[in-house]
Amino acid sequence: MPASFNQSIIEEFRDNGGKVGGPFEGGNLLLLTTTGAKSGEEHTAPLGYVRDGDLLLVVGSNMGAPRNPAWYHNVLAHPLVRVEIGTEEFEAIAVPAEGTRRDQLFEHVVREVPGYADYQNSTTRTLPVVVLERSEPEAGESRREATNLAEKIVEVHTWLRSQLRHVRAEADAYFAGRAAQQGVGEPPAPGLGLQLRQHCLAFCEVLEFHHTGEDAHVFPALARQYPHLADAFARLGDEHRTVARIQAELVALLADIATADPRRFRTELDRMSEELTAHLDYEEESLLPVLAKIPFPPAPPVPDSPEIATT
Repeated sequence: MPASFNQSIIEEFRDNGGKVGGPFEGGNLLLLTTTGAKSGEEHTAPLGYVRDGDLLLVVGSNMGAPRNPAWYHNVLAHPLVRVEIGTEEFEAIAVPAEGTRRDQLFEHVVREVPGYADYQNSTTRTLPVVVLERSEPEAGESRREATNLAEKIVEVHTWLRSQLRHVRAEADAYFAGRAAQQGVGEPPAPGLGLQLRQHCLAFCEVLEFHHTGEDAHVFPALARQYPHLADAFARLGDEHRTVARIQAELVALLADIATADPRRFRTELDRMSEELTAHLDYEEESLLPVLAKIPFPPAPPVPDSPEIATT
């Protein structure tokens, strides 16, 4: 669809609490904001969606065109996305389904919205089915909002620890399945390699963003206020660089997860787990007492005063 038409739909969606008229009136519509695979810039696209239980599905139909839509290439490069449904907005991890799972999900989509079968019949490519997995609690779930920077940092750290455990479990299952294909046992679940790739990339993106924000804003501002913590900030900076090197190794291995060496991948994951866990524990031990004194969200900055940016 033309960019101008998309933009008019986006504006109408946001102005009317997720409701639009015209050809989309009465349908399930969401806004998906992705990061450009090449540009690195944000792009928002209005997309139809289908629910399958707790799953949220979008299809890269591109109206039956011979090529996948731009947003699909974006989520392969940057799985962390932002979703708007109605008046709700949340972050999610985009995970394309593969193999029999993709086929089963597409059958469900067609039962709900038969027009997708027409799109599939119009092209020789297999229309991608992408699962949007929430990366934060759903609205209404029990969740205490952070009131100071210490609580916000712990919230981010908790997500990183949880996602790392999730990636390690998926890696174990995937590589065990690959080994079974060459010997005895059950093969890996269809699409588990791509699922592992997307989750690991999302983890690495959040980790990089978090540490970059700390290095550029949080730590310099705190160092000026708490000079007695200079040694702690120096150590934390060194640990950031160590973790970044491991992260780069993991991302390189993810470029072709189907041929990645299992021993090397597991070794890098073990290093990441060991280094990051120790780093997060030390950061919380060293900084939470001072971070607890800083309100979150931060108050508007006073002119000519230092500002602590959060990640």
